[in-house]
Amino acid sequence: MWLINSPIGRKVVMSLTGICLILFLTFHLCMNAVALFSGDAYNTVCAFLGSNWYAVIGTIGLAALACIHIVYAFMLTAQNLRARGSERYAVTSRRPEVSWASQNMLVLGIIIVLGLGLHLFNFWYNMMFAELAGIATPIPPTHGYELIQQTFSNPVFVVLYIIWLVAIWFHLSHGFWSAMQTLGISGKIWLKRWQCIGLIYVSILMIAFVVIVLAFVFGLTNLCA
Repeated sequence: MWLINSPIGRKVVMSLTGICLILFLTFHLCMNAVALFSGDAYNTVCAFLGSNWYAVIGTIGLAALACIHIVYAFMLTAQNLRARGSERYAVTSRRPEVSWASQNMLVLGIIIVLGLGLHLFNFWYNMMFAELAGIATPIPPTHGYELIQQTFSNPVFVVLYIIWLVAIWFHLSHGFWSAMQTLGISGKIWLKRWQCIGLIYVSILMIAFVVIVLAFVFGLTNLCA
């Protein structure tokens, strides 16, 4: 099947799954933004999702998208390394049109995967998984607001999350327009436009996530209280 065996097919799969994950990040941001204004409202959202069947199905689908994206990323990286052969060890100057992010996607990807593991442990494990498995936790699974407060009361987690978000920004700043180019939605005129649109969009997205983290650090939440 060309989507698996063809280099172009693999890039198409990477692009489609990447766009889906960006859309999920947008939804996730909208949900988390509720915590800035009302802890009770955010806990209501958490209770609405919780371990209900639609949330579980959505989580399984999201996990599948993330796994496919990660696996294909490593496949393409290995393919590129094999294609370069001994030239991979040569010291070459970076062309000005090649971004730093595009040359360091593997490193960024590893940081993102490690950050994702930390995020899943801090939140998904203590919320949906704990509810499904009937595990007793210090903070009830539906009390997401209190869980965020507890997490970001630890300065180590704050630093790690900000590093993670910066890595995601670098990854998406390249991945957004690259996906459009792979899918054929980009030409000579639209390439620069997609680069500009992508940079603005992912910057707003990641800055908003950082703002939420810092709002909890400095106690600037519950604005409607």
